[in-house]
Amino acid sequence: MLFIIAAFLREDFIMNSEQNGGFESLPPSSAPVSQPPQMSPPVKEKKRSGWRIFWNIVLVLSVLTNIVLFLMLIGLAAVFAAGRMGVFTEEVIQTGPKTAKIAVITVEGIIDGEKAQDVYQQLKSATDDKHVKGLIIRINSPGGTISASDQIYNEILKYKKQTGKPVVAFMEGLAASGGYYTSVACDKIMAEPTTITGSIGVIVGYLVVQQLLEEKLGIVPVVSKSGPKKDWPSSFHPPTEEEMEYIKNKLITPAYERFVDVVAEGRQSLTLADVRRLADGSIYSSREALDEKLIDDIGYLDDAIEMAKSMAGVKEALVVEYRKPFSLSSLLDSRAPNLLKLKKSALYELTMPEVMYLWSLN
Repeated sequence: MLFIIAAFLREDFIMNSEQNGGFESLPPSSAPVSQPPQMSPPVKEKKRSGWRIFWNIVLVLSVLTNIVLFLMLIGLAAVFAAGRMGVFTEEVIQTGPKTAKIAVITVEGIIDGEKAQDVYQQLKSATDDKHVKGLIIRINSPGGTISASDQIYNEILKYKKQTGKPVVAFMEGLAASGGYYTSVACDKIMAEPTTITGSIGVIVGYLVVQQLLEEKLGIVPVVSKSGPKKDWPSSFHPPTEEEMEYIKNKLITPAYERFVDVVAEGRQSLTLADVRRLADGSIYSSREALDEKLIDDIGYLDDAIEMAKSMAGVKEALVVEYRKPFSLSSLLDSRAPNLLKLKKSALYELTMPEVMYLWSLN
């Protein structure tokens, strides 16, 4: 752009000089002093005026192009940062008055720490929006980690306590284990006719790599510990009966008891004995779940919306779903694992026992 401006200034300078009779110089002594300056032909002047208009247009277009590129750069930065800032947009599912909203929050896929953080941000948006009259928690999940499932459960309870507004759980294809755990925090539970739910229980899994390391790779792990139970359970040798009993008492039983208590507290129609009878890890169809009082009704999203509006005391409502906008950070995440580099922390995570509220077919 500097080159264009310099060229334009040079052309303008030459034109002004020629219009004023050229560069000033002393006339020769033999020339008469009164000789008038020689005028440029009109055709040549018209040609130079056309070039001046051309360079003016080029300059204006160059400035406008730079402004557009600058605005595009700002927009690109905003799109890249949107996913990292926890920003959610509202997508209209059902039209209605803006002063009465029913907000839909989705819990989909494996429940982990990132999923719990997303739900927290959405619940915060619903809390801050005074027009929201009720919530629908739409669940399609096999469960996940104990901590993340419990975090979502707790955040729903906090929302209900702070706002006093109704919350309906709507189960889609799958709402098992941790998916069911989160749903019992809601006031009512509705499931689709084809929903699979239940799987109330705890699962622990980890890898034993002793044979791979010693027999295949010739690697012998060396562990020095302060006590005999410090590395229980260990990935470097198969568990003994004593270790399995230790895992059950320390990991499985406390998490299981927590799950049973949560269901008994959330489902007032069930006694503690009823919950223990159902909490053997079994899965249930929506009809079985309704018969066992694990859910309140069977229907579709429109039915859940009508239930939420009825509980909120509104006849018409604007139904919106919180959505995270597209972000380049989701594609260019610097924290994504490098499959070509196996770090110590990655090896530790692969061999570490993980206690989960998860329905698994393995």
